[in-house]
Amino acid sequence: MQTQTAVIIGATGMVGGLLLQQLLQNDQFSSVRILVRKPVPIIHPKLEVKQVNFDDVESFNDGLGKADIVFCCVGTTQKKVKNDKTAYRKVDYDIPVTAAQMAAKNGFKKYLLVSAVGANPNSANFYLQLKGSVEEDISILPFDSIHIFRPSLLTGDRQEKRTAEKIAGIIMPALSWLMVGPLRKYKPISAKQVAISMMKAALSTENGIHVYHYDNMK
Repeated sequence: MQTQTAVIIGATGMVGGLLLQQLLQNDQFSSVRILVRKPVPIIHPKLEVKQVNFDDVESFNDGLGKADIVFCCVGTTQKKVKNDKTAYRKVDYDIPVTAAQMAAKNGFKKYLLVSAVGANPNSANFYLQLKGSVEEDISILPFDSIHIFRPSLLTGDRQEKRTAEKIAGIIMPALSWLMVGPLRKYKPISAKQVAISMMKAALSTENGIHVYHYDNMK
């Protein structure tokens, strides 16, 4: 059986952390490299931890190295960047797009991205416009396959406190029965299910660009 090597950007986040667990437990992945800003207390025979400066192209590229697949699960919040749109863009646009450009040059075959439901480069909403621009700019790169995941509200245990999302996580599931037809894609979904869907997509042999919403991540 031919195994694959994977790189995760955003492995300390909710989806990325769950994805890391899935990959380390799966025999079809022989090596998993994670790119982090700070040291992490994780040890596993298949795991390689690379501490990088994402603002430094050389450091970023050295950390990325060579592999088969890159998973990008990185993202921030307005609260973290204190409503600074430039700082927000550096995380939610610059890191995913730079990683994709480097990965394409380094010979990676697949790129998997956690985006957001409603992502649209022409949106009037800053967040959705940014996510849409990321999708648009990575879609032109020469990967064998690109998999874009557009979850709505993510449910699960976060290490960081997000009060607004916690409240929404209580209200939204109760209203899920109203979300039918075109609204189904806005249903809350567990971060674990997104991680599982990403792993399954990574093992797929189908080429091309694939977009996932609530229904095809279930």
